[in-house]
Amino acid sequence: MKAYLRKEWQSMKRIAQVMYINPDSYDKYAKRHAEIWPEMQKALKDHGATNYSIYLNRANGQTLAYLEVPDVATYNAIAETDICKKWWHYMEPIMKTNPDESPVADDLEEVFHLD
Repeated sequence: MKAYLRKEWQSMKRIAQVMYINPDSYDKYAKRHAEIWPEMQKALKDHGATNYSIYLNRANGQTLAYLEVPDVATYNAIAETDICKKWWHYMEPIMKTNPDESPVADDLEEVFHLD
C-alpha cells in the first residue's frame, strides 16, 4: 500500500538548535514559555512554525529547540518583527544572547530521521 502525504508535509524543513540558559534562570525560562504571549505564538505560526518544542537540560542549561517550517526564509523573517524583538529583550536577562539580544543558537545537523 502506497502512503500518500499532504504536499506541505513532504516539503517541511526540520530545524534543531541548542540555546544556553543562565544557571539561576531555569525555572524562569520554563515559566516564561509556559506563559508565552499570544502575540508571540501568533507570530511564530504566521511565519510557518509548527511542531515546535523546546527541551531544557537542567544539568547544563542547554536547550534543544526543534521545529518544522515550510520555508526557512519565511521563518527567519520573524527576527524583523517588533514582537520577536520584544520577546528577545524579555528573555535576554536569563539566557546567553548576541549583541542584538537574539539568543545565541547553535544549529544542529540532522544525522538521522525516521518517519
